[in-house]
Amino acid sequence: MQLFYNSELTKTTKQITFDKIESKHIVRVLRKEENDILKITNGNGYLFEAKIKFANDKKCIADIITISEKEKPWNYYLHIAIAPTKNKDRIEWFLEKATEIGIDEITPIICSNSENRKVNSNRFEKIIQSAMKQSLKFTLPKLNAPLKFNEFISQNHKGKVYIAHCEEQDNNILKSLVKRSERSTILIGPEGDFSSEEIKKAMNKKITPVSLGYSRLRTETAAIVAVNIISFIND
Repeated sequence: MQLFYNSELTKTTKQITFDKIESKHIVRVLRKEENDILKITNGNGYLFEAKIKFANDKKCIADIITISEKEKPWNYYLHIAIAPTKNKDRIEWFLEKATEIGIDEITPIICSNSENRKVNSNRFEKIIQSAMKQSLKFTLPKLNAPLKFNEFISQNHKGKVYIAHCEEQDNNILKSLVKRSERSTILIGPEGDFSSEEIKKAMNKKITPVSLGYSRLRTETAAIVAVNIISFIND
C-alpha cells in the first residue's frame, strides 16, 4: 500500500489538491489515473481514501470517498529526549527507525557535552513523515523544538521519567522498571554522556537513573535500544 500524508485533512474534508511534487509522484512515478484510489493519512490517526478526479503531474485533485479512524498499534506513550549526534546521519537514522518501531514524541536536548548544538527541524520532520508513511502508520510522532537540558528537566512531564547514563552507579536496568501501558520519558545523552552535574540535577528532579545494559552504546544506538525495550515490554 502506498500511503500519502497531508496534515490539513479533517473529517469534514471533501477534496484534496496535491502539490506539484506529490502530483508528479502520483501521476508520473506511480502511473495513477483518474478514478484510481489513493490512501492518505493526516498523522492524527485517520485514513482517508480518495478517488482521483483530475490526474495532472502539476496539480492532481482527488475526492474523499471514505474516512476511517485507525487505532495506534501500541498501547503506551513514549517520549525520547535525545542529544543530537555530531554525525547528523546518526540522529536521522534514529528518527527513522524509532518512527518505524513506534514512538510518540521526540525532543532534541542540548547538553554540556553536546558536540552538535544545531538542529534542522524541517529535515527531521520530513524524515519522520517519510518513515511514518513507509511503515504504514497513521499517527505522526510529535517533534518538539530543541531545548537545553536544564529547561527540559524543569518541565512538568507526565508519567515516569528516566535518564540513561554510563556513570558507574547501581542503576536499575530500564526493562526492570517499566510497566505495560505506561507513559515514559527517557533522556539519552550525547557522545560524551551526561555530565555528573546534569545527572545530579536530574535526580534532584526525581528523574530515575537507569542503565540500558552492560555495553557502552552510541547515542543513537542507546535511543533505539530504549525504544525497543518499551516496545518489547508492551508486545
